[in-house]
Amino acid sequence: MLTPLPPTTNLALPALKTLQDCAAYSQVVEPFLPQLTTLPAALAASLTSPAALAHLYTTTNPLLSGLAFSLALIPIFLVVSEINRNYSQVDRVWSILPTLYNAHYALWARLNGLPTQKVDNVLAFSVVWTLRLTYNYWRKGGYQVGSEDYRWQIIKKYIGQAGLSVLNVVFIASVQSILLFAVTSPTYILLLTSRLHSPMSLPDTLFARTLMALVLFEWFADGQQWAYHQAKAAYQATAKVPPGYTRAQMDRGFLTAGLWRYSRHPNFAAEQAIWVVLYTWGCASSGGVWWNWSVGGVVSYLLIFAGSTPITEWISSGKYAEYKVYQQRVGRFVPRLFGKGWDEEEMARVGPGLAKKGKQ
Repeated sequence: MLTPLPPTTNLALPALKTLQDCAAYSQVVEPFLPQLTTLPAALAASLTSPAALAHLYTTTNPLLSGLAFSLALIPIFLVVSEINRNYSQVDRVWSILPTLYNAHYALWARLNGLPTQKVDNVLAFSVVWTLRLTYNYWRKGGYQVGSEDYRWQIIKKYIGQAGLSVLNVVFIASVQSILLFAVTSPTYILLLTSRLHSPMSLPDTLFARTLMALVLFEWFADGQQWAYHQAKAAYQATAKVPPGYTRAQMDRGFLTAGLWRYSRHPNFAAEQAIWVVLYTWGCASSGGVWWNWSVGGVVSYLLIFAGSTPITEWISSGKYAEYKVYQQRVGRFVPRLFGKGWDEEEMARVGPGLAKKGKQ
């Protein structure tokens, strides 16, 4: 049963009557867009007063203040990346910004006396997601001085420095910053639906647990890949096959065991599924509005993987002789239901020969 809450003083949220209203762009986004133009002046006028800043924060629509923050980051990313000629500035905060936005929604709701059970569950999953991804990025050397995603330099070879700088303006420093905000926009819908139906329902709980399960899945996928590459480094240094692996696996150069036997990128698959699930949670919570404005974030996130994964695989297929065979037998994200699949014993015998012939 819906339990409408009384309006809160100076609350920068729309008056909603139904759960479906919570996903209506014309009601929950459009009326607050003018705040984007008035916010800079209001912020400048409030800088010297903590009380004024707090008032401005609580009386500004949380979606718009989050969007404004993502826009404010763009010139920072742009200037730092061009000065250093290092285009992984957004990469360094990729694992942090979505959780920062989710924390913003949770904090804003609390300060305005709104129910926070749903957004708290989103924040809990998001913190765990950040810890996993940040740790994985750190142990791969992502935070070392000068570290940069190798794909940017490959792209530079084809479009030149000028082209890369243009790409930085129109995509790397700009679109990616907005994307990391937009992918959390379903949390705003969950905040709105909490005003009408605040308790966590069974579907809400299932969505929250699914998000945690997907992060755990990513953890195992990352761990298997890390362990393999550590073992490969030891094998290349000593020529001794590490325990748990075969010589064929070491010589192959890329991981084909564990979760990677069924998917070429199980971690990427889970990462995309996470934001699809969050979007779906917002849809279900808003009374089954399965197509709404917040889909832009998740679609953009999926497009990032659709564009970057083929580049990664193109590089891998040039480095490893058997990678094309692996591509033929194992699905990119989702396991293939038909075909031969990947059999370690068989591939140890015939893999190198198939790679030379270019046959499945």
